[in-house]
Order: sequence, then structure tokens, then C-alpha cells
Amino acid sequence: MVRALFNDEVIADTDDYEEVEGNVYFPPATVNDKYLDESSTTSTCPWKGQASYYDVVVDGERITDAAWYYPDPKPDASYIKDHIAFYTDKVTVEEE
Repeated sequence: MVRALFNDEVIADTDDYEEVEGNVYFPPATVNDKYLDESSTTSTCPWKGQASYYDVVVDGERITDAAWYYPDPKPDASYIKDHIAFYTDKVTVEEE
């Protein structure tokens, strides 16, 4: 089991995830979207494509661009489509 936490709230947890470049990508159904707020930020990875971002908001505390996902990844990264990853210096990602 892997989970993502912020301010003692579980944002995501799953046994079924993808790990890419040291980051855990949570399937969308395993993430509690009440803690996510769409961001206008994007970035581009040469092999995964364009990433979109979420702010993480728990108990009124907002962490800007703390999570990202690939809504339309390049073919080599298609297995992480819409999966959500978190910056571990902002959100705790741990194995149970």
C-alpha cells in the first residue's frame, strides 16, 4: 500500500500504482479529488508529454502545483494517463 498525505489527511492510497523516475503515479480513482484544485500550470517532458497540475488544499492550507498528471501522454507513457503524482517535498508519499 502506498499513500499520499498532507496535514495528516490521506489524499490518495492504493496497492495498484505506477512508478516512473522515482515518482509514484496514483490511478485517478484512488485520489480524493476534494483535496485537489486545478492549476493553470503546465510543463513538458520530452518523453511523457505535457503535464497539467493541481494545487493540494487541506484545511484551508494550499500547496501550489503540488501534484501533476498527463491528460494526453505520448505513446511510451500511455500507461500513466491521468494518473496523479505528488512532489514529495510538498506531500508525503509513503509505503505502509
